[in-house]
Amino acid sequence: MERAIRYAREAFFAGRTFLDLADLNAQAEAWCSGEAADRRCPEDPSLSVREAFALEAAHLLALPEHPYPTDEQVAVKVGKTPYVRFDLNDYSVPPEQVQQTLTVVADPLRVRIVDGQTVLATHRRSYDRGQCIEEPAHLATLVEQKHQASLHRGTDRLTRAVPESRELLVQAAGRGANLGTITAALLRLLDRYGASELRAGIEEALARQVPHPNAVRLALERRREATDRPPPVEIPLPEHLQRRDTPVRPHRLEPYDRLTGGTDDPE
Repeated sequence: MERAIRYAREAFFAGRTFLDLADLNAQAEAWCSGEAADRRCPEDPSLSVREAFALEAAHLLALPEHPYPTDEQVAVKVGKTPYVRFDLNDYSVPPEQVQQTLTVVADPLRVRIVDGQTVLATHRRSYDRGQCIEEPAHLATLVEQKHQASLHRGTDRLTRAVPESRELLVQAAGRGANLGTITAALLRLLDRYGASELRAGIEEALARQVPHPNAVRLALERRREATDRPPPVEIPLPEHLQRRDTPVRPHRLEPYDRLTGGTDDPE
């Protein structure tokens, strides 16, 4: 066995070039069925290896009906980002699989990420290091989820500061408008004019039955010009300063009364 390994290393690998693993395997198969099979048999120089194998083939056991599974299987943990680490590379998975334990099934050409019997992703296998192999559909889903989360945060901030904006958004949605664009525009007006002025502008736009940020902006400008105020100047502030002006929703105090027994008796 050791001399056979030495023979393959010196006679096949030495000085050989190849493009990829498939090319190397094709060259190895051609070498085994050609040059290696035509050499003299070490135990009987009167025969070639090919002839010796033909004589022994009738006495060998048949190969199993199903190939022996040789795929590498490794349990992997998905972190906060939709990627799994395998063989020093990162492979993408669907975003909904974060914080779960999955299984990588790898063969020489493919890396499959599975959950039980369900195949979640299939990638080409990389033999480099530090590579990020991604499926475009996974990235598109992730971008959409982040966009929706950002939209919800913006809508929540807007409706907390100016509850009247909810009705404007409802009417705009009924007309097929893009709520993300409208919310972003109203948030800019909120930062520029303040909550009280934006409330008045939204009420005027609703009264005119024009649920659109442009109508709100015109109403705000008319109110500014009527009071002879200078145009507002938008001053960008860091996020931690912006959060200081976030309205705080008051909570009912009855649960605290129940915790203390609902009595004011000092005893």
